[in-house]
Amino acid sequence: MPAPEPWRPVFEYKYGVPVGGLLGIGFATHPDSGHDLVMVVSNDGHGLFDAVTGEKIARDRDPDPEDSTPDAAADLTCPGLGPIAGSRVHIAGLFGGGLHATTGDGWTLEAVTPAWPNDRVLLSSDGGLPHSGPHGEQWWHIFHSSYSELRAFGFSPSGETIAVATSSDVSLWTCRPEHTNGSDVQR
Repeated sequence: MPAPEPWRPVFEYKYGVPVGGLLGIGFATHPDSGHDLVMVVSNDGHGLFDAVTGEKIARDRDPDPEDSTPDAAADLTCPGLGPIAGSRVHIAGLFGGGLHATTGDGWTLEAVTPAWPNDRVLLSSDGGLPHSGPHGEQWWHIFHSSYSELRAFGFSPSGETIAVATSSDVSLWTCRPEHTNGSDVQR
């Protein structure tokens, strides 16, 4: 089921963007635009996506082996790239860690597994399980990982982005208005 307003998918593909061998994801903030950024760590290197436009803004196919996976650092971080080079990004996924499960304005994300091993990600506005309202009104089944292993899911620290990562792809939703004519539409 599609996520409710104000959420909109960032990528046009049903299951997000393919990322083979995805190990984990993390969030950062673009220093110029203020957009949420999603850093993806995979067996094929590191990538950085703008979580409002979906644009891949940086790629490192050959990161330093000492920093190529988050388990190399005690705090599960990897070095930033592109506009966030020089910083470290906390990565949640195969090696542990976590992302925000709630937002300040009352949204909640949770994973359930009614048909193991296929995880489902639920978005709710009623505080989470047990849900007080009907499906499609206060909670929504927004992602079903029936083809790949769920690695991480959660909100960005700003609460403006939802990310779901599996071993093969990353899906994003944002509540920021669409990017038009070089500037963000004001809410």
